Amino acid sequence: MSYAEQHLNEALEIIRSLDVVAIEKMADLLATVKAEGGRIFFLGVGGSAGNCSHAVNDFRKIVGIESYAPTDNVSELTARTNDEGWATIFAGWLQTSKLSERDAIMIFSVGGGNLEKNISPNLVEALKYAKTVGAKVAGIVGRDGGYTAQVADVCVIVPTVNQENITPHSEAFQAVIWHLLVSHPKLKEHQTKWESAVK
Repeated sequence: MSYAEQHLNEALEIIRSLDVVAIEKMADLLATVKAEGGRIFFLGVGGSAGNCSHAVNDFRKIVGIESYAPTDNVSELTARTNDEGWATIFAGWLQTSKLSERDAIMIFSVGGGNLEKNISPNLVEALKYAKTVGAKVAGIVGRDGGYTAQVADVCVIVPTVNQENITPHSEAFQAVIWHLLVSHPKLKEHQTKWESAVK
């Protein structure tokens, strides 16, 4: 078997193992945010940060929910990192944005955050802050879900089918799942260009 076949077979196994109930619950949670006029703050680091930026576009343009990714503001991100430290960059950003119970944070992460191992402490601190103000918490994460899975209202965990490919599959399936969500009848408000062009 070639590596390409192996990788795609792993992706098929993940698709068959995804928690569809959790995905539908996430659609319901986000529909509530939309109905209440809330906002979604997408939080992630590394490749997941890039996914956050793309998701912001889709949720704003296709779903019509006001959405933001703090990592899109590189000036504030680097200023907070320099002046206050890496661990609190997202929590500080959310405080200034007046995160409330109408809003949601969406975590995109390979591991979901782990303070004991000092992995993504900024996500953990943001989650703690979100819980103090009653914001809704969702996550699409890999491995065991980390701190995100412990505190989220709904968390979709991308199953590990190969320990050597946790990161690529976790980040790839963040995209699969958020694209599912913005296409979901409970959320989709505006037609996408190519779908409207073929009618």
